Amino acid sequence: MIKNVLLISLLASISTLFANEVQIIKVKANCSEQRVCSFNVTLKHKDTGWDHFANKWEIYTPNNKLIAKRTLHHPHVKEQPFTRSLSGVKIPKELDRVIIKAHDSVHGYSSDEFVYKF
Repeated sequence: MIKNVLLISLLASISTLFANEVQIIKVKANCSEQRVCSFNVTLKHKDTGWDHFANKWEIYTPNNKLIAKRTLHHPHVKEQPFTRSLSGVKIPKELDRVIIKAHDSVHGYSSDEFVYKF
């Protein structure tokens, strides 16, 4: 009986942790012919203040090489979801997609990733 209660408690804690990860809602990119792009990324997160907030999103190659990073310098407690932009991102012409990853100050990188296809 005690084992079942502990297991249920553990599973509830884990699901609560994942439920508070930052979510990537939408990604838009506008690119020049030279593949210099501006990205608009919309995130949703239960920011509670300076101790727990979505603090960055990043753009990676399919081989997990960092291309660009957008730091979020403050919590967005009352602005959810919210969109932030990053311009001047050079995307290698051989790539047909990039991966957007989001991060928060408590959970780190979210399990939610967004694949943007060109």
